[in-house]
Amino acid sequence: MLEKIREGSQGTWAVVILGIVILSFVFAGVGGYVSSSSSAAASVNGDDISQTTFQRAYDSERARMQSQYGETFTALSSDPSYLNQFRQSVLDRLIADKLIEQVAAELGLRVSNAQIREQILTMPEFQIGGQFNNDRFQAALRSVGFQANTFRDYMRNEMTRQQVAQALLGSEFALSNEASRVLAMQQQTRDLQYITVPTSLFSEQVEVSEEDIDIYYQQNLDQFDTEEKVSLEYISLSSEDLMADMDVTEEELKDLYDKSSNEFQSEETRRVSHILVELGEDQQAARDKAQQAVDRLAAGEDFAAVAADLSDDTFSAENGGDLDFFSKGDMDPAFEKAAYELAQVGDVSDIVESEYGLHIIKLTDINAAKVTPFEEVEAVLAERIKREKATEKLYLIQTEVETLAFEMPDSLNDVAAATDLTVKSTDLFTRNAPPEALSSPVVVAKAFSDELVQDRVNSEVIATGDNQFMVIRVKQHEPERTKGLEEVKEQIVTQLTAQKAQDAAREWAQGLLTDMQAEVNIAEKLAQMDLGWELQANIGRFGSSVPRAIVDKAFQLSTAKDQNQAVVELASGDVGIVQVNNIHQNQELPEEQLRAMQQRLAQMQSQGVYASLIEALRVKADITVYNLAVN
Repeated sequence: MLEKIREGSQGTWAVVILGIVILSFVFAGVGGYVSSSSSAAASVNGDDISQTTFQRAYDSERARMQSQYGETFTALSSDPSYLNQFRQSVLDRLIADKLIEQVAAELGLRVSNAQIREQILTMPEFQIGGQFNNDRFQAALRSVGFQANTFRDYMRNEMTRQQVAQALLGSEFALSNEASRVLAMQQQTRDLQYITVPTSLFSEQVEVSEEDIDIYYQQNLDQFDTEEKVSLEYISLSSEDLMADMDVTEEELKDLYDKSSNEFQSEETRRVSHILVELGEDQQAARDKAQQAVDRLAAGEDFAAVAADLSDDTFSAENGGDLDFFSKGDMDPAFEKAAYELAQVGDVSDIVESEYGLHIIKLTDINAAKVTPFEEVEAVLAERIKREKATEKLYLIQTEVETLAFEMPDSLNDVAAATDLTVKSTDLFTRNAPPEALSSPVVVAKAFSDELVQDRVNSEVIATGDNQFMVIRVKQHEPERTKGLEEVKEQIVTQLTAQKAQDAAREWAQGLLTDMQAEVNIAEKLAQMDLGWELQANIGRFGSSVPRAIVDKAFQLSTAKDQNQAVVELASGDVGIVQVNNIHQNQELPEEQLRAMQQRLAQMQSQGVYASLIEALRVKADITVYNLAVN
């Protein structure tokens, strides 16, 4: 098994898996997979999944869902039960990953530096014009909080775990005759004829009695329950509403600029190259190797040449050890301290030890700190001052509104008049469909609270976001109830009429089918109903204008006598009769399509095996969930 895993991890499937898993997760922001936290979300066989890891995975998946589904996901997220399921699905994925990592460790799987290097060099995120670009590589890593060494460790962990998945995905296969059968069925076409029997032809024959209505009503009471509804009056205000009226003086702008000088001063950044020697198990050998680098530099050898020859950071070594520009706080503290102690461009440090190993650092460039001119930030300063003034004014108005709404609880009109606000109102709405302006869960909960519904008083000030508030009161309330029979009688009659008409149409169609199977001429019956056959040739499984139910049923029938006809209910409520006359098989299946089908079948089987492995590991594992809290 181990040999199969090692072999499978080198194939084309590995590229697909790594593309899906590594790229989508790393650059979606799940850098937390490589960090740890003292607070665990779960434990898998004694190996913790940190709360930090879970939080970042949750944030990343939520951002992806929000981007993909927009308001639909926002609406779902307002449901606590859905969010609980969502959190659990994220944790389940992390648990599955952890289980596979443990299997990889048990099997002793490893990924070499050369494999990692080869994979990174081919990743399009790090390429310009199809070629690996170190500047882009460094910038991409910084954007997700990685350094070259930590990213390499992350890649090693992910690629090792994926060897297990690759072995399973690469071990399944589909035979060519399996693919041929499936593809032939997909490309099969049929000649058919069908009759559409409109239920409207039987509506006048249908009688709906009072007893029928009463029975239907009693059996379907839940169908006639109404949801509780309220309509509201409200006043609202935000700092954004006030900003346009805020004035800013030149003196205020200059004063804020002087006070914010540090903010408009870019930090000094430094560009360095380094030679890295990893300590490993034989630390003395590592120190000897680092000293060898120092000696070669002292003897006048080119730093880039020594880095290419000796540095264990294979990615930067290809570029003379270059690590691009960085600022304080970006690097390991010991590394950063040594880099900023170098006085002149070209200076080289002594051996520096960090958590990643031993470094020799060369300063290659300095971007001095710069102060942004006042004119370039004037607009930013003006907006900031306006926002501060608007926030201050908002607080004063909010305080006044809160007092007035409490002192005059029976109306918002006086509150609005005293604070120069406008009273707005809504139509009746349910808990699940509030107007957009009142869609905050806090506002909805308050609107349907007993206090506001029964006492009809003003609410307290409700914070609806950063620097915005609202006060509401119930204008009208409709409690949940079951509609009376007289209210829904017409609706019931319509439903029963349609149902009985369909039953009658189905019965008539079934009788017609019986006659056809007995070889009785049905032409007269069709003429009486002004119906006829519609002929369709070479109908495929998808994409035709024939009703979907007719096509689905046609592909379930054969051409054998008494097995080629059926009655079917249509989505429109009408009834159809379908007859299959001929089946056409595509005898010349394109080789390219056969190979693609064979690959898809193998992939489906592999996914099933992978899912079974995860389930089997979960059954045997000791899994404890501690905390699914998220911020």
